[in-house]
Amino acid sequence: MNLSPAKQQLLLELATAEQAQSRPAAVAPEQKELNKLIDERARLASAAAAAQLAVDDMELEILRIQEDERKLKKRELDDKRQLSAETDPDRRRDLQHDRYAAKSRIADLLSELKEAHNEIAALRNNRDNHGARLDEADRKIEAARRAVEALPEGDVADVGALREALPDDALAAYESAGVAFFNGRACGGCFIQLPPSERSAVLAAPADEVPACPNCGVLLVRAEA
Repeated sequence: MNLSPAKQQLLLELATAEQAQSRPAAVAPEQKELNKLIDERARLASAAAAAQLAVDDMELEILRIQEDERKLKKRELDDKRQLSAETDPDRRRDLQHDRYAAKSRIADLLSELKEAHNEIAALRNNRDNHGARLDEADRKIEAARRAVEALPEGDVADVGALREALPDDALAAYESAGVAFFNGRACGGCFIQLPPSERSAVLAAPADEVPACPNCGVLLVRAEA
């Protein structure tokens, strides 16, 4: 195939660009670090949510204890008021028993309330620690995101423009056989080092001719071109 040296370089550039597009893009270390931090934050957020839920549950338990205490105090006062006017011995005995049970249960609830307040202090501290770790994770993520945004964009060849700059017969030959660089010794398509006679034949081809690899058939673009 005949093609000017300049067009041959464009053909090689097209092949290189399309090969790069077909490969998964390499992940920059900065992007890997950002991904790692985002994953870690998700775990921290889950732990923080669990810590908050534990605080919410304990606050509800404290409210329940306080409500039970309020009801029992009301019952104890009501028993006391009735005892002041009651003269029937059996009725008085029942009221006294009920009042004693209420006062006993109130004492138990006060003990439970004290334990609950101690526990919720620890739970709140744990929740706050998780919140602080989340805030720190957010700061790290923001810094990592800025580092990713600051990365230089890779030079991506315009495949469409390259194709438009090449003649149809060159594109057809490229689609059929492929194109690779010849470094003077080995084919860039099959990576086989050619024997001296075959190397000489490739190098001796006219500058506007695109020789083919005698081993794999790929079109070879030479440095001299």
